[in-house]
Amino acid sequence: MEEKPKQEKSEFKAILRLADKEVKGEVPLFHAISRASGAGFMFANAIVKVLKLDEKKQVGSLSTPEIEKIEEAMKNPAKFNIPKWLFNRRKDLDSGEDRHIVSSDLELAKKFDVRRLRRIKCYIGMRHARGDKKLKVRVHGQRTRSTGRTGKTVGVVKKRGK
Repeated sequence: MEEKPKQEKSEFKAILRLADKEVKGEVPLFHAISRASGAGFMFANAIVKVLKLDEKKQVGSLSTPEIEKIEEAMKNPAKFNIPKWLFNRRKDLDSGEDRHIVSSDLELAKKFDVRRLRRIKCYIGMRHARGDKKLKVRVHGQRTRSTGRTGKTVGVVKKRGK
């Protein structure tokens, strides 16, 4: 009697690292991709469609080659024919090309952008330099008397002495 080779069961991973972000294994693939910094709803949808994966499949049940393919698609989406309008760095100032940045590279790029804005002393750069955290700019005729005053008391102050 011939023995059949045992099929390897794909192990379910409780916690998985996807694009430098730890994700629980029970999370659907679609949500796991969109949780990584630099990948949103539309970008995650494009990756799932291009790689022909089931978006409702739990990310913990994916094999290692599938995870590597997802990460490669997140780092080099042009290689997988994902439209350029989904990239987060179109016409990059440094290189002039369309790129997509994820994880810690995105945070570093943001820091360099803020430094450039501070160096050229544009309005938003000056707000960063002053330390205005919220960067709220009233441009469409909003009320400024009662709103937009973070950290300040809004209300009636009684006059003293009368």
